[in-house]
Amino acid sequence: MHFGKVLIFGVGLIGASFARGLKAAKAADEIIGFGRTPKSLKAAYDLGIIDEVGINPGADVREADLILVATPVGQMPEIFQRIAPYLGAHTIVTDAGSTKGDVVEAARAAFGDKIGQFVPGHPIAGAETSGAAASRADLYQGRKVVLTPLLENAVEDIEKVKRAWELCGADVRILDAETHDRVFAAVSHLPHLLAYALVDEFARRPNADQLFDYAAAGFRDFTRIAASHPEMWRDISLANRTALLAELDRYGAALMRIRQALVNSDGEALASIYANARDARQNWSH
Repeated sequence: MHFGKVLIFGVGLIGASFARGLKAAKAADEIIGFGRTPKSLKAAYDLGIIDEVGINPGADVREADLILVATPVGQMPEIFQRIAPYLGAHTIVTDAGSTKGDVVEAARAAFGDKIGQFVPGHPIAGAETSGAAASRADLYQGRKVVLTPLLENAVEDIEKVKRAWELCGADVRILDAETHDRVFAAVSHLPHLLAYALVDEFARRPNADQLFDYAAAGFRDFTRIAASHPEMWRDISLANRTALLAELDRYGAALMRIRQALVNSDGEALASIYANARDARQNWSH
């Protein structure tokens, strides 16, 4: 599989690492980057991540083999609207959004009868760092990428997007959009929300400096993801709020069970909860 012209909207960690991965695999002739700020695009160009800074998407979109939209999900509807009039008949569009229901809805609104050219995706390879300078050619090595194909997608187009990620080293899986959003509300979106909430609560206390001064490895490991991109996680939280609210309710009930055990000085209940969690964590293969 080889791509002639590849366009990337959003050359931060995810988009720039995709570009690096394709370049390392010698799988693209030309990679053009688009973004909101000239500074970030220049950085990507100076680092050799992209071959050209995109200015007017019209001609480039028409000639592109593959387009990756790797911006925060809140920016995707506007980008879809911008590129829709120029889509060439052979151009495939995919995304890297952490939610899929809202992204698919926006794509349907923008692409209309060209919706079959959009293959939704989600690379599971984020980090607390961001920007082109943090990108790596091996970011997707051994990492999962989830595709949530549409009924309108041609099998060969799904295969092209799948192969692009595989060339970057990814393990590509298939889910439907609704299942994807429920699963990632639990295993990704909720943990980020909890980390943000804890660090924010500490930061607002009068003795915040003292707390952070004494915080050690456990706090650092638990809250590492609170250093992630706030705009991106704001958009994800709102986009997947229904599933996320359900997960918050489940987690709140779990906290209340622990609270009740503490109120009752019930060591046996606490030990049971902790042991079950330890065993599940140890059995997790990642």
